[in-house]
Amino acid sequence: MKDFERNLNRTNSALFSELCFCLLTPQSKAVHCDKAIRHLVMSGLLFKGDEDEISKKIRGLVRFHNKKSRFIVEARKTLTSNKKLDIKKILKKGDVKNVREWLVANIKGLGYKEGSHFLRNVGLGADLAILDTHILSNLKDLGIIKEVPPSGSIKKYLETEDRMRKFAEKIKIPLEELDLLFWSNETGFIFK
Repeated sequence: MKDFERNLNRTNSALFSELCFCLLTPQSKAVHCDKAIRHLVMSGLLFKGDEDEISKKIRGLVRFHNKKSRFIVEARKTLTSNKKLDIKKILKKGDVKNVREWLVANIKGLGYKEGSHFLRNVGLGADLAILDTHILSNLKDLGIIKEVPPSGSIKKYLETEDRMRKFAEKIKIPLEELDLLFWSNETGFIFK
C-alpha cells in the first residue's frame, strides 16, 4: 500500500501512464496491460501516437485494442491543457469520490471499477473498492452479497462497494487492503 501512496508524487506523464493502464484492464490480464503500457511509453506512442499506431502496438496484449487505443487518445486530449498533460490538477478536485465521479464522467472508457483502480494505484483509493470478478466472487463466498451483480449498474456498484466498506470496517481491515487481499487470493499474486 505504501508503494501506491508514493505514486501520487509521480510526474503527470507517469500518472497518465497509470490511467491508461487502467483503461486497458477491462477483460484483459493486468500483467499484459502493464506490458502494453511499457511498450507504448518506450516507443513514445503513449504521449504522441495516434489511434492506429497505438492499436498496432497493443494488439495481442489486450482485448479490444482498437477501442482502447481510441480511449487513450481521447483521454490524452481531455487531460491536456495548454499543450501539457495535467492530471495532478484533476486529482486535487477534493474528495476522492468526487474525483472518481469526474473521471468517470470525463474519461471515455473509464467506469467506476477502472476509476477506483486508477485512484488506488496513485495512492487515493483508501475509501474505494475495485469491484472486479475476483472481488465480487469473494464477497459472494463470504455472504456479503447474495449474487454477483450484473456489470453496468452504477447504483448496484455503489451499493456493493458500501457493503464491502461496512464489512471491512467490521473486520478492521482497510478497504483498499481487503480489496488487494481478495484479488491476490483469486489470482495467486499481488499486482497493481
